[in-house]
Amino acid sequence: MEPKGYWCLQLHAHLPYVRHPDYPDFLEEDWLYEAISETYLPLLSVFEKLSEDNIDFRLTMTITPTLAGMLADPLLQSRYYKRLNSHIELAQKELERTKNCPEFLPAAQMYNERFTECKKIWEKYDGNILNGFKKIQDQGKLEIITCCATHGFLPLMLDEKAQRAQIKTACKDYERHFGRRPRGIWLAECAYDVGVEKLLKEEGIRFFFIETHGIMFGQPKPKYGVFAPIYCPNGVAVFARDMETASQVWSADSGYPGDPDYREFYRDLGYDLEYEYVKPYLHSDGVRRNTSLKYHRITGKVPLGEKQPYNPWNAREKAAQHAGNFVFNRAKQIEHLSGVLDRDPLIVSMYDAELFGHWWFEGPSFINYLFRKMHYDQNIIKPITPIEYLDKYPANQIVQPASSSWGDKGYFEIWLNASNDYIYRHLHKAADRMIELTNRFPSADGVLKRALNQASRELLLAQSSDWAFIMSTGTMVEYAHKRTKEHILNFTRLYDQINSDQIDEGRLTYLENKNNIFPNIDYTVYK
Repeated sequence: MEPKGYWCLQLHAHLPYVRHPDYPDFLEEDWLYEAISETYLPLLSVFEKLSEDNIDFRLTMTITPTLAGMLADPLLQSRYYKRLNSHIELAQKELERTKNCPEFLPAAQMYNERFTECKKIWEKYDGNILNGFKKIQDQGKLEIITCCATHGFLPLMLDEKAQRAQIKTACKDYERHFGRRPRGIWLAECAYDVGVEKLLKEEGIRFFFIETHGIMFGQPKPKYGVFAPIYCPNGVAVFARDMETASQVWSADSGYPGDPDYREFYRDLGYDLEYEYVKPYLHSDGVRRNTSLKYHRITGKVPLGEKQPYNPWNAREKAAQHAGNFVFNRAKQIEHLSGVLDRDPLIVSMYDAELFGHWWFEGPSFINYLFRKMHYDQNIIKPITPIEYLDKYPANQIVQPASSSWGDKGYFEIWLNASNDYIYRHLHKAADRMIELTNRFPSADGVLKRALNQASRELLLAQSSDWAFIMSTGTMVEYAHKRTKEHILNFTRLYDQINSDQIDEGRLTYLENKNNIFPNIDYTVYK
């Protein structure tokens, strides 16, 4: 039977570029290693098993250029593999320690199985799991989209050439990893301002996503609300977030991840057990940190010390129940919408990918059960990608979207406030200088070309929206300030050396090895 409507799942997978070859281990690199074990490998495993079982699933997923660069980097790959083997060693020790503890043994067994499965998939792709996601995309099940090169916040860039450099660099890098041009893009922080669509069309981008009010406050008023895409005046399509599905998952009070049976994120083995036992699995500084093995469930609004033992089987059952509830609610939502709209409605659900597995440990299981239930248990709603929906409904209303983001309060305040406003005078000046250099040296070669390419890398890395976000939210603030200042200083020194024709080739080589993102970068994107 033909469905009455469609559902588009968009997962935004992103981490800032964190790579410190000068140190044997580095705290912020843990962001990547934890996300690989808890989100990226479990999701890839789910996708592969769905495909093997001939489940007709579809989803869209951003893999940002910074994340792709880290996943493809040999140094970070080797460091993750070492970390994974350490987790396996600890998990196996935990099997022995908990063998007479029935309240903790099931979780210990689960961790041993989980890390072993991670290692199996990791080795299957020789450490480059981008090839795994590419395989699922080539099967037509997954639409991988790109993002601004370093998650740069486009509305706060004054010069269009700086915005264009973020987009052109991203599209070129996507082609290197996935063998074709991207068809869609996630604007960093879902932040849109009028005119960005012009730059997207130049690169052949067919669609992007936007926050709900970005369409609802558009001109003219959208006929179908957020339940159908619109076209910008230049023909680039826009898909907007459905808030009902957002709150069902994101809400701290009513969202699924807060269920008492799910794993508690904030209580970890690294703090619970004797120091000498966990010390071999900590960083070289010996400071207690998370080990990724957590034995307690959310329980309720109680202190960490009162959390109850985590039961993986109960949690998986709850994930299956929540998946069934989600499918039921989407079917009812589609039935209602199809009765009032004169076309098949589309529901767009947008989430950070890292929610599924890292923050919500059972999230990948939820997605697995969700697609299976959608495939077998109903015929009202069908998963779809944006390109498939546009192919089915090529005629759509022309609307000028409104400026917006999915940050707190819906606009740009998180990225421009008293905690971080000082950075923009330096970012704007550096962008002006990069454009100036490109105009002065339109076809450089040799050491000069290398210096210009590295200057563009340093500028792009300084523009990452993550640093302003971290400054605003108050976590790891010192690191965010340090990274911004470091890249601006690196850029400024290169600028001065280029101007004086005194390029320090030794220092340049050091920066090329340290901040090595975008190996095929071309500084002329700033023309």
